[in-house]
Amino acid sequence: MGGTSSERDVSLASGLRIAEALRSRGHTVHAIDTAKGALSVADEQRLLSDRVVKELPPSPSELARMNAESLADTAARLPKRGDCDVAFLALHGGRGEDGTIQALLDLSGVPYTGSGHLASALAMDKDLSKHLFRAHDVGTANWLMATDPSTPPSAATVERALGWPVIVKPSKQGSTVGLSIVKQSSELGAAIREAFEHDDEVMIEQFIAGRELTVGILGGEALPVGEIIPKHEIYDYECKYTAGMAEEIFPAPMSAEQTATVQAQARRAFVALKLGGCARIDFRMSSAGDFYCLEANTLPGMTATSLIPQGAAAAGIEFPELCERIALLATGRPVTPGAAS
Repeated sequence: MGGTSSERDVSLASGLRIAEALRSRGHTVHAIDTAKGALSVADEQRLLSDRVVKELPPSPSELARMNAESLADTAARLPKRGDCDVAFLALHGGRGEDGTIQALLDLSGVPYTGSGHLASALAMDKDLSKHLFRAHDVGTANWLMATDPSTPPSAATVERALGWPVIVKPSKQGSTVGLSIVKQSSELGAAIREAFEHDDEVMIEQFIAGRELTVGILGGEALPVGEIIPKHEIYDYECKYTAGMAEEIFPAPMSAEQTATVQAQARRAFVALKLGGCARIDFRMSSAGDFYCLEANTLPGMTATSLIPQGAAAAGIEFPELCERIALLATGRPVTPGAAS
């Protein structure tokens, strides 16, 4: 958990909650912050007593200080073969979700939760993901890429290709960090500059007005569809991690045909990116009833306000059992619903 991405706080909140849940199922759990090392029980209690997820994510300058440590230091903190039955990854964004740590664990022979290193890298890159979605008949909005901050697409180019409004976001970040809605040409430059503070590539995407939906995939099977109704115009960082800032409905009020359609698209997206374990696929549903995949999350949030736990609960899977199922999927052992191991 933890790490040095802009989603560090969310990762800590997820990891602490997962550790408690697995202990309640009789498992021995050791908590490791990949940025700072092993956490003692006192460290965990101190974090739990605070508000782990702050109103704003850590700033790029804060993260730069933490990132000064070498990858070798991070690798030294990870478990080695024989240290554990499985490494439960509660990391979000950055090296924790982009395949880097997954590759290190592959080299050390430690089973881990979630997707492999290739799938993790594919899903983290929103540009590559969208190409694969389209190749597997998964709807997704039109987009342009900015790969050089000195020569971004002009407002005229964006307007001609996508119209207004557009979403401007880092191509390899999550939790809407660095994301902006741009409604007119005069706002484009500032939005692109902000996104470049968080990544070396920026996506400019057609904005799809409509309902915000999410589908969890657990072991290849789709969980009940959820609908998110945020207090803000989009489901941003504050709405995701502040209680009361969004209404989340599971299952979403949809027809059986609509539910089946978006679940099928979520499963195709899961296959397209070669994902494994548990993932979350996010969509927009337009007023015409068309579904547009926004992104896939290979290590979705597991905080008290997160969506995967709510989707699992709607399927009758309580949080401790959900965590245990995810761990068992990583070990290859059979998953027996409702039974502690």
